[in-house]
Amino acid sequence: MQAFKNYSPSEISLHTSKKDCWVSIHGKVYDVTTFLEDHPGGEDVILHASAGGDATQAFDDVGHSSTAISMMEGYVIGTVEGQVSADEPSKRVGGLQRLQRKQPPPPSRNLSDFLLPLLVLGSAFAAWYYLNFYSVPKA
Repeated sequence: MQAFKNYSPSEISLHTSKKDCWVSIHGKVYDVTTFLEDHPGGEDVILHASAGGDATQAFDDVGHSSTAISMMEGYVIGTVEGQVSADEPSKRVGGLQRLQRKQPPPPSRNLSDFLLPLLVLGSAFAAWYYLNFYSVPKA
């Protein structure tokens, strides 16, 4: 693996224009200047993310495809000073995919889970019985 240069957040923040755009995502610094016009979401999305400092949250919230994540490796120029870079980007999961994988909460097991449906069923039966046998108009 190649050794990357460390960049300070203040140095990264100097590169936020269409002619020179860097973004930091998961502790890595990417020079995406040549990619701006090709970005499917438009260049403004990347420019806005680069101006905001760390673009990790914005990147994860979109839920990029595995192809997009693998393309990122071609734009890496360094790491963010003072941050430990996460695993390889291809092993990370985007925000949308992470939400889809969330485990459901464990089922609750208490008495009300059993009694409430019985109470509703009993009430429905009582209403049906009353309407059919006691509220019949007398001829």
